[in-house]
Amino acid sequence: MPSDISLNHVTPMAALSIALSVVAAFLLHWIAYWIATRIARRVGIDPVILPALYHPTRWLVVLFALAAGVQPLVLGDRVEAIWSIGSKMLFVFIMGWIVFAGMRAGRILMERRSDMTVEDNLKARRQHTRIRILYRVAQFVVGFIIVALMLIAIPGVRSIGVTLMASAGLVGLAVGAAAQPALKNLIAGIQMAFSEPIRLDDVVIVEGEWGRIEDIKLTYVVVRIWDDRRMVVPVSYFLEKPFQNWTTKTSDLLGTVFLYVDPTADVERIRDRFVEAVKAHRLWDGRVAILQVTDHRADALELRGLLSARNAGVAFDLRCEVRETMLGFLRNEMPEALVRGRQRIEAGEGFTRPSAAAE
Repeated sequence: MPSDISLNHVTPMAALSIALSVVAAFLLHWIAYWIATRIARRVGIDPVILPALYHPTRWLVVLFALAAGVQPLVLGDRVEAIWSIGSKMLFVFIMGWIVFAGMRAGRILMERRSDMTVEDNLKARRQHTRIRILYRVAQFVVGFIIVALMLIAIPGVRSIGVTLMASAGLVGLAVGAAAQPALKNLIAGIQMAFSEPIRLDDVVIVEGEWGRIEDIKLTYVVVRIWDDRRMVVPVSYFLEKPFQNWTTKTSDLLGTVFLYVDPTADVERIRDRFVEAVKAHRLWDGRVAILQVTDHRADALELRGLLSARNAGVAFDLRCEVRETMLGFLRNEMPEALVRGRQRIEAGEGFTRPSAAAE
């Protein structure tokens, strides 16, 4: 092929050569992918990485083939500049695509090693939380680098950057002030990945609402409320404000059942029935089942029953069902233990004592 071919006089043979090189690139990529897939199946590698890299690597091979096909052509100064800038930007974009795909496949592989469906999933939730937060931080950093490299490929942007270098200090202050909330939440997210005040599927009380941590994004957290509402909370909230986390160490939880009975009630009998009801229930985890008198008022005794369950949701159901059982027991077998109002009427307060004859 002659070396003095210009873009305006591209021969059919030159165009055919470029097309054939692109088709050959597609074919070579398909063959390489097929061979790699067979090897991965034989070795027993998890089939996640290869499908994730299939599309970006295909276009990378095509770009190389196109560059090889265009190399012998004389494109002219203007077209040569456009091709040079465009090919560099495409290369950076595709390489970033490969990095993103590899990161996503790596995240999936690491998350599969930690099963969150088991009953005691504290360790798995900790790993999933750390992986997800660091993955989103890495996405932000890699995306920023990719955009910066793509812009550097444009000569005009480089010259503008050099020109504005003198005012970089003021611009940096302005951008920093404008982006302070976003940077604050970004740094808080990185800190939370290691300090772990919350994890995925943790049971929390936030702003008076009971819910579970459904997702942790780069700058905010999604809390699924018990009635299926979603509360979106900034990441920095969990580092700056107090909140309740019911599953910080373990998923096991103590629940309470309050009963109010007459001061003359037989507490020991009620205690025995409470312990019996808890121990016979299928949701009890076998740890705690006690009942104590926690308060004494003029008209009633406050009895607090403690019971344990393997997680917050089960504890709530156990509390409700044991409470129903105890109320039925008091109503049917110990009606004298129900709270009653007592009044004593004395003579001289608008009433006269009845005479013996009337009695």
